[in-house]
Amino acid sequence: MSRFSRRFHALLLVLCWPAAVHAQTATLDIVVTEAGSARAGSTLELRDPATGHAQSVTTNAQGRARLATVPASGRYDISVDGVMRLAGVALRANESQTIAIDLAADAALDPTLEQVDVLARRAVVALNATNAEVSAGLAREDIAALPIESRDLVRALTRLPNVVAATGFYPEAPGIAINGANGLFTQYLIDGLDNNENFLGGQKFPVSSGFADDVTVLASSYSVEYGRTGNGVVNVTTPGGSNVTRGEFFYLSRPGPPLDSSSPYAQRDLSGNTLRDGFRRDQLGFSLSGALAQDRTFYFVNAEYLRDQKDNLLTSAPLGIAATVPGENRSLLLSAKLDHVVSDDWRLALRANLGDVLIERQGGGLDGGATFPSAGSAQDRNSLLLAATAIFDNGRFASQTQLAASRFRWNYGRALNGPGPQVVVEDAAGLTAAILGHPGYVFDDLERSLQLQQKFSFERGAHAFKLGADILRSEFALAGGGNADGNYRVRLTPAELAAVRALNRGAALAPGDIPATAAVLDYSVELRPATFGETQTQYALYAEDQWSLTPDFTATLGLRWDYDTLTRAGASSGDKDNIAPRLALNWRIDSRWSLRAGAGLFYEKIPYTIASDALQQNTTSAAFRGQLAQLIAAGRLPAGTDVDRIVFDGNLSVNPACPGGFLNCPTPATAANLRATASSGERRIRNPQGLDSPYTLQSSLGAQWQVSDDLLASADVILGDGRNLLRLRDVNAPAPFTPNVANLTPANVALLRAQPTDAARFALARQLGLVRSQADADATRPVAAVPGGARQIVVSETAGESRYRALNLALERARRSSGEGSTLRYGYRVSYTLSKLSNDTDDLNFRASNSNEFDSEWGPSINDRRHALSAVLYLYPSESLTVTVAGLFQSGQPINLIPDTSIFGTTDLNGDGASFSSAYLGNSDRAPGISRNSERLPWSKLVDLGLRYEHAVSLGQLEVTADVFNVFDTTNLSGFANSATQSNQIQVAGQPFVQRNAGAPRQFQFGLSWRF
Repeated sequence: MSRFSRRFHALLLVLCWPAAVHAQTATLDIVVTEAGSARAGSTLELRDPATGHAQSVTTNAQGRARLATVPASGRYDISVDGVMRLAGVALRANESQTIAIDLAADAALDPTLEQVDVLARRAVVALNATNAEVSAGLAREDIAALPIESRDLVRALTRLPNVVAATGFYPEAPGIAINGANGLFTQYLIDGLDNNENFLGGQKFPVSSGFADDVTVLASSYSVEYGRTGNGVVNVTTPGGSNVTRGEFFYLSRPGPPLDSSSPYAQRDLSGNTLRDGFRRDQLGFSLSGALAQDRTFYFVNAEYLRDQKDNLLTSAPLGIAATVPGENRSLLLSAKLDHVVSDDWRLALRANLGDVLIERQGGGLDGGATFPSAGSAQDRNSLLLAATAIFDNGRFASQTQLAASRFRWNYGRALNGPGPQVVVEDAAGLTAAILGHPGYVFDDLERSLQLQQKFSFERGAHAFKLGADILRSEFALAGGGNADGNYRVRLTPAELAAVRALNRGAALAPGDIPATAAVLDYSVELRPATFGETQTQYALYAEDQWSLTPDFTATLGLRWDYDTLTRAGASSGDKDNIAPRLALNWRIDSRWSLRAGAGLFYEKIPYTIASDALQQNTTSAAFRGQLAQLIAAGRLPAGTDVDRIVFDGNLSVNPACPGGFLNCPTPATAANLRATASSGERRIRNPQGLDSPYTLQSSLGAQWQVSDDLLASADVILGDGRNLLRLRDVNAPAPFTPNVANLTPANVALLRAQPTDAARFALARQLGLVRSQADADATRPVAAVPGGARQIVVSETAGESRYRALNLALERARRSSGEGSTLRYGYRVSYTLSKLSNDTDDLNFRASNSNEFDSEWGPSINDRRHALSAVLYLYPSESLTVTVAGLFQSGQPINLIPDTSIFGTTDLNGDGASFSSAYLGNSDRAPGISRNSERLPWSKLVDLGLRYEHAVSLGQLEVTADVFNVFDTTNLSGFANSATQSNQIQVAGQPFVQRNAGAPRQFQFGLSWRF
C-alpha cells in the first residue's frame, strides 16, 4: 500500500468510526411574516417524505429561522405551526437560500392530498433573498427533458447565462467558458469537493446526467466558501436514495449515417478529438436507489458504458495501400453513494466515482494518412474519487467535515503495441510511405490528491457565522519527453521499397519489415526517460457573517485567505498575502422584488502544468547556466537570482550520429554526453521572482422580480477586472521589430507576389524592411545561442490583465399546470447576455507576437461573444409526452489575422522563431497594422429538439426518447467547442476566408429506458 493510500485510509477510519456520513448540504433561511410583520416564536418543520428526514426550528424576533445543514438531494415540505405551507422545496449543495412565507398571503396546503401540485421552490425560480450570488442551474427534471448528447452534463451548461462553448488550446480542453474566460480556470466540484484535473484543467471524473440531482454555475459574487478560481464554479449536487426502491435501465444510440446529415468538415467526439463524417455510438447503463434501513441508511448507484465506433482511412501511395482502419472510444463510469442517519444530531455519507475512459488513435487519418496501426496510440483518462462527510447539527451549532481522496492518470499517448522505435519511411523521392512502430513521444501523468474541508456554522442573534478551512494536496508524477527507443527517419531505394511492397503486409506493416540496409536520414532519442514531478498544496481559510439587519435586508461579509505552494516557483517563498474580502447586500423590497449587490476579490490557483513545463523543458547544462548568468548581468533576470533554484535536469531529445545503421543507433545511456552540447530552440526556467496568484476584482448589481408564483425575471450587471494573469515571457528576446509599412505599396505587393518561391519573396521583403531574418533577430538577443544552451529562454509570469463587462437578462417560468384541470403544460427559460471580454493574454502559454510587447496584445478574448441568447421551451401536450425545443444564438467569435506568405514569404515577420506554444495557440505574428482578434465570424444559430414519451407498464414506466441536434442543419463557423489551431478564428489577412471546420450538422440520438 502506498504512503498516499495509508494516509487516506487512516484519516477515513478516524472520521467514519463508529458510523458511516451525509454528504451534500445546503443552508436554508425561512422568514415568516403575517400581514408584513415578523412572526416570532413560530415552529417550523422541514420534512422530506421520501427519506423521513425532519428538522424543527423556531423563528426569532425577526421572524427568521435558519437550518444550516439541510441534505441537498431531498424535496422538502415546510409546515408553520403545524400547517403545511410549501411542498417540493429543492436545494443544491452548498447553497444558501432564503424562503419567505407570509401567513396572510400564502394559502395553506391540504396535507391529506396524495400529491400536491405546487411550485418546487429553488434559487433558479424563486427570489434570491439572501445574498448577491449570480448563478443559474438545472434541476434533474430540467436535465432529463433537455436534448443532451450522450448524457454529458457539461454540454447542457451552455443553456445557462454566462456560459458558452469554448475554443480551447488542445483538443481535450474543457468545452465551456464562463464569463468568456479560459476554460482551464473553471472550478469543477462534486458536492462542493474538488473534481478538477489539476495538471491543466477540466473534470477528473466526467459526471453524467445520471449522477446529477442538480448542476449550478456560479458566475459572480459568490460566497467565500468557494475559491481557487477568479472565474466561475460548476457545482454538481449528486442524488441520494429514499425509502422507496427506484431504478432505471437505459440504452442510448447515435446511429450515425445515413440518418445524420453529411458534412465536409471533421466532427468531434466527446473528448474533443476529430472524427470522420459519421460514426456510431452505443451507450447503456442503470441506476438503482433505495434504503438499506428505513429512514436511516440510503444508497444510490449509477453505472454507464459507452462505445464509439469510428473509422480512419490509411493511405500510402508509395506502398500502394488504401485501407479502412477501425477504431473505438470507450468509457465506463461507475458512481455510488451511501447516506446514513446516526442520530438526530449526526449524519454521515460516503461517495465513490470510478471513470475509465479510452480514446483510440488507431492509425490512418480522417481523409487518409500514413500512420499504420503499429504506430497507433490511445489516450487513457482514468479517475478514482472517494469522499466521506460527517455532519453534526444540534440546531445551535453545526460542523461539517469532508475528506476526499482521488487518483487521476492521464496517459496521453499510450502505444497500442508497446515500447519500441518509431520509423518514418520515405521513398526515393522523399514522400512519406509509412509511419510505424510507436507514437514517438511519451506523456503519462499521475495525480494523487487528498482534500480536507472543515466548516463550522452557528448563530448569534441576527448574525449567522460560517468558519472554514480547505486544504488540497496534489502529488504529480509525469513521464514525458521523446521516445527512449528512438525515432528514425529512413529512406528506401526503389528496390528496398519494392521488397517491402512484396511482403503484402498491408495495414499490418511493422518496423521489423523494413530492410536493415535502409538509409538513416535522421535519428532522435530521449536522453532522460524519467518520471518526475512536484507536490502542489493549496490552503484556504475563510470566515463569513450573514448579518440580518432586518427581516428584509441582509449583508454578507466574508474574508478568505488562499495560498498555493506553486507560487514559489524559483523564489525562496511563495505568494502568501492573498487576503480576499467579499461583500454582498440583498434587500427584499417586498414579496415580489429583490435587489442585490456584491463586490470582492477572487484568487485563482496555478495550474500544475506551469511547474511541470519548467521542469520538463529545462536543463542543467553548463552552457545553459552560463547563458543565465549573462542574462542576470544584463538585467534580463533579477540581480541575485539563484541559478540552482531555476534550473532542472529535464527531458531532452538529441540527434546523435548513427554509425551502426538502422535500428542500431545510440541509446539514452550511450548518448548522455550530448546534453552538454545539444542546442535547443527553446528552454524553460522557473520564475526566479516567484509567481503572484492571479485574481479578479468582481462586482455585480442586480434585481429579481417574482412576476407571479411561477414566473421569475432578473437582470444583473457584472464587472470583472483580472490581474496577475498567466502568460510567457522570453527573457532572451530579440529587440522589437516593426515592418516598414511605407514600403507595402501596391506595386511592391504585386512584385512580391510575382516571386517564384517563398524564399525569394522573403529575400525581397527583407530588402524592403518588411521582415527580419532569424539571424538578424538573434544578433539583437542579449545572449547568443550556444551549444548546450538555447535561443529562447522562456519563463511563466503573472502579469496579464483582463476586463469583463456583462449585462444578464433572464426570464424563467416553472413547469406547472397553466390552470385548474388544464391539460396544457409548459415552461420556459430565456436568458440573454450582452458582454465584452478584453485581455492581453488568453492562455497560460500565450506570448506576445513581438518581443514581449504585451501592450500591443490588448484585444478581445478568443471566447468573447457580444451577444448570447439561449431559449428553452418545455411543452407537455399530454401527461405522457414532453417536447423540448432548445435554441442557442450567438454572435461570432473573433478572428486573428496573420501575415500572407504570398507577400512576405513567411508568417514570422520579426524572425524570433516558433515557440513551443505555437502548436497549441497558433500564435504567429500578425499582419502589419492589424490589431489582435480584430475581425469577427458570423453569428451561430442552433436549434435542438427533444422528444420524451412515457408509457406505463405493469412493472413501471417505459420511456422512448428522440433527440435531434441542429434541426435546421445550419452550418456554424463558431459557437461550438473546438481547438484554436483547428478553428476558423485564424485567417490570412487580405485573403479570402478559409473554412477549416464547422459545428456539427444535423444528428440524431435515440433512447429507450425502463424506470421502476
